[in-house]
Amino acid sequence: MSDWIYVCATSELLPGEMTVVWADDLPILVVNYDGDYYALEDRCSHEDYELSSGVYDPEGATVECVLHGAKFDVRDGRPLCPPAYEPVRKFPVKVENGAVWTRDDRR
Repeated sequence: MSDWIYVCATSELLPGEMTVVWADDLPILVVNYDGDYYALEDRCSHEDYELSSGVYDPEGATVECVLHGAKFDVRDGRPLCPPAYEPVRKFPVKVENGAVWTRDDRR
């Protein structure tokens, strides 16, 4: 299992904001949804395009891929509309000592 990766201080990722961190060669999108933090692979399951280039809707808890308009729920990675039919991989997040952490747990 991979080590935890420091994302940022909680004060640096406010509700409605997102950021990207890297676990070796894997980009991970981390979002703050109303004070809760979620991490998804930063790749649309439809066309392997970075979700971080898209629009994060903090009221709907969705991120939309700018390439073809696929939307995903940031809480669990499930697709919400075509052209995506497969979920985006979700990663664990922890908040500890005022910092947000995630890790690549694919192994």
